[in-house]
Amino acid sequence: MHLDWTALGQVGAVSVGVTVAVVVVFAFGVLGLARLEGAREQPGATSAFGLTQAALCFLACAAVVAYGIYLIVPQFH
Repeated sequence: MHLDWTALGQVGAVSVGVTVAVVVVFAFGVLGLARLEGAREQPGATSAFGLTQAALCFLACAAVVAYGIYLIVPQFH
């Protein structure tokens, strides 16, 4: 049996990179929710930016998860 160690290393590197990216994007979504809560506590502040940030970040995370499920489940192809 022959293993292509270069390909295995590339798959590992991409997996770690995408995992870190999704975690960072999710953390930015949580930060957006924190900004939303902070804006609600202050009387003249607007909360549109925090809500938009959270929604976009969580939508991006959901898209990555949906794409991963699409790749894994053969009935979706």
